[in-house]
Amino acid sequence: MTGHRARWTTAAALAAAAALGTAGCSGSSTPSGTASKAASAASSLASQANGVLASATAEAGRRLDEIKGGVDARSAVRLGAPQTASDGRTTVPVTATNTTDSTKSFAVQVNFKDSGGNLLDTVVVTVGDVPAGKSAEATARSTHKLSGQVKPEVGTALRY
Repeated sequence: MTGHRARWTTAAALAAAAALGTAGCSGSSTPSGTASKAASAASSLASQANGVLASATAEAGRRLDEIKGGVDARSAVRLGAPQTASDGRTTVPVTATNTTDSTKSFAVQVNFKDSGGNLLDTVVVTVGDVPAGKSAEATARSTHKLSGQVKPEVGTALRY
């Protein structure tokens, strides 16, 4: 998680510095004042990013905790290739295969990670009422825009 925070802090600092760069040209701003504003903006953006991830992680945990009598079904779930939707959010197809002899539903936690393995976002998608011996598909969608190369992974998968 440290790498994730460092990356966000660095990106936020660069964005804040770029946004505040023109403010440093006015007569009332000093270079140290501009740097201070950039550092403050970077810290604020990093805190917001960490808050979004913490909120998504808490929501995913809450949704999985609501399922009673679920069994581990990670081996019955496959993820497709991630794509960026028109609104900038990352989507990924989730396919669940029901190998039991009765209709079952699946709750699948999808973790979106960057190329360094840092967690960017997490969501839970439900694949409901999959008939015995059949597969069904749903789409997991990130809670916010993700940038860079995004790799989805199955975190938890429960069949119930």
